[in-house]
Amino acid sequence: MIRTPEGNAAAPTLMFAEAAEAADVVARQFERNADIVAALASALGHAPPRFVVTCARGSSDHAATYAKYLFETRLGIVTASASPSVGSVYAVPQRLDGALFLAISQSGKSPDLLRNAEAARDGGARVVALVNVEDSPLAQLADTVVPLHAGPERSVAATKSYIASLAAIAHLAALWSPQPDLRNALPALPAALREAWRIDWTALADGLVDARNLFVLGRGLGLAVAQEAALKFKETCGLHAEAYSSAEVKHGPMALVGPGFPVLCVAQPDETEAGTIALAQEFRTRGAQVWLASSHGDLRLASSPHPALAPLLAIQSFYRAIESLARRRGFDPDVPPHLNKVTETV
Repeated sequence: MIRTPEGNAAAPTLMFAEAAEAADVVARQFERNADIVAALASALGHAPPRFVVTCARGSSDHAATYAKYLFETRLGIVTASASPSVGSVYAVPQRLDGALFLAISQSGKSPDLLRNAEAARDGGARVVALVNVEDSPLAQLADTVVPLHAGPERSVAATKSYIASLAAIAHLAALWSPQPDLRNALPALPAALREAWRIDWTALADGLVDARNLFVLGRGLGLAVAQEAALKFKETCGLHAEAYSSAEVKHGPMALVGPGFPVLCVAQPDETEAGTIALAQEFRTRGAQVWLASSHGDLRLASSPHPALAPLLAIQSFYRAIESLARRRGFDPDVPPHLNKVTETV
């Protein structure tokens, strides 16, 4: 049971229960996907793609942001996001010979993703599907399927399936890269996720109960966290939030940050960390209401077995806080207004 701000007992939401499963999901995924990912990584190592194209929508597209930064920093392979509309609406063939086309989807049913995956396959790309529904149309047309193994996810707000997507991307990058450090860190990830779930970010929920808008900032590998957090603020809390790179926000948007303006900064523990922390301090000097998630901040982050895995831990702690905030603002995070679990776009 969880408690409302008034102290009355309330049944756990589906979002709470499903987010709490993330550690078990990742452990199960690593075990079941060991042979699939090893074979795919070996094939990619022997015949490296010329470039990587990702294709996804919503939370899955935020996972694609993580893939971009992880593949580019660990493997040096240019990774770009394809606009699904180019293939599904404009119907313009793309030159993808020798590319890796990575489609990410929970349901594997959206018509635009299917059309783009078909076009990529016809254009000469190797199509890999990261998908939760293993018998979905997307899985059936892919050259390789990497199942997410998240199990049924009934809450409209994706949680464990998003973390499962990040974990599958990390698993592939770790085995594809000749450097062993990330590969050696993977077994410790489920325990770190359990620690992240126990971390208390109540201060964030306390400060945003009456908020109307905010910025969420991250950078590099951590940008995927900022994007996903901003989406969750909107869909579960009715709170307008915009995600920015902590570098990009300086190019115009930071003019909005003044006294009382809420800003959530998530510092990725790598070469980008110092800049994000400095920006948080700059905003504080302007009187902004700032929360800094870092080892040096007021929102604690779980200890990560590898810097590249830190985004999974940050979003896990965030999910617990955002579920609480949604209820405190009078929303049911399982049933956001006007939204469906499976969104099929053309």
